Amino acid sequence: MAHTCAEVSDETRTWLERVEKISATLAENRAQAEADRTTSPAVIDALRAQDFHRMWVSRALGGGGVSLRTGTAVLQAIARVDPSAAWQMGVQGAIGRLSDYLPDKVSCRLFCGSRGLVVGGVNPTGAAVRVPGGYRVSGRWAFASGATHASWLVCTATLADGPGAGPAPIRMLCVPSSAVTFVDDWHSLGLRGTGSGSFIVDNVVVPESHAVDGSLLRRPPSPRRSRGYAIAYYDFAPFTTAATTVGIAQQALAVFRELAARTVPARSTEALAERATVHAAFARATALVRAAELVLADAADQVTACGEHGGEELSAVVRLAAAAVAENCVQAVTMVHTAAGAAALRSGDALDRCFRDVHTAARHITLATTNFEMVGAHLFGGPLLMRR
Repeated sequence: MAHTCAEVSDETRTWLERVEKISATLAENRAQAEADRTTSPAVIDALRAQDFHRMWVSRALGGGGVSLRTGTAVLQAIARVDPSAAWQMGVQGAIGRLSDYLPDKVSCRLFCGSRGLVVGGVNPTGAAVRVPGGYRVSGRWAFASGATHASWLVCTATLADGPGAGPAPIRMLCVPSSAVTFVDDWHSLGLRGTGSGSFIVDNVVVPESHAVDGSLLRRPPSPRRSRGYAIAYYDFAPFTTAATTVGIAQQALAVFRELAARTVPARSTEALAERATVHAAFARATALVRAAELVLADAADQVTACGEHGGEELSAVVRLAAAAVAENCVQAVTMVHTAAGAAALRSGDALDRCFRDVHTAARHITLATTNFEMVGAHLFGGPLLMRR
């Protein structure tokens, strides 16, 4: 269903035209990426040539500095062609927000001076100890989407020598890819082309300038000329995963509509598209996806308007929107996948791929159903606590 009445800004239109320029390259390489379990260098090069990996970095640092509306529209458009490519650009966009917390000189080095991605692991599965001028870090991080195309890896670690009382302090430490050992352990149901394997760091010293205090990420970065967004790191990241999930669901609707028109089930004389039950299922799925689009757009507008001072109320809006988007999209894709019957099960079929991809995407912590529990407790007057 085309939404022809929606207004599209000049910025969004310009960036969507960039997606069109590389859509053929994305489509041509998608099947091979699934087989290889990693995106090809040709696709990464095409994405970088259009600056998608830097579209959410401050313009003062050489990035695109696009709005949340534009960035989410771009990820949806990429995901309609190649969800794995969109997912990696989303991860890059989320981790790119560290550029507002790192010193300007370091941010320029990581996000402007290097051609590769800056990705990594945000779950604190490593350990760091203070040394003169920085930290010594070791650990293993999983689900590092796009890591093999990265110049820098973010290693989130607990401080082993932190104060005894309370939770251990967290640091996000930027390590050059040359100091990392990659582990080929990405064997997933969906999003196979993301190359989301693990990586290991062993006793690498990271300068203080290349570290971010994890306690700062729940509030907007301090004002400075180069600041890209007055939005807390953790209020930004859900938009990238949610946008990719919406794009997958949009593609599933388009694929199902074409499939239903040409599929005549065994022992039947009419195509799926002529059945009333299919009409109802398709309409319901379309309504779910449309609702997801609107919820995501509304959350983006609220964050843009109130990101500096929104506090827990705004964080609750973001988390509720992300969880609702994921639930709607999973339900919609499952609905049309079921309606397609055996026609959806052919090896390599696009609808089956959408089914696998959307279910895999929805497992991400930013989209997980635990967000409903977290926000629900907050709506009853409790604090907004992170849950896994």
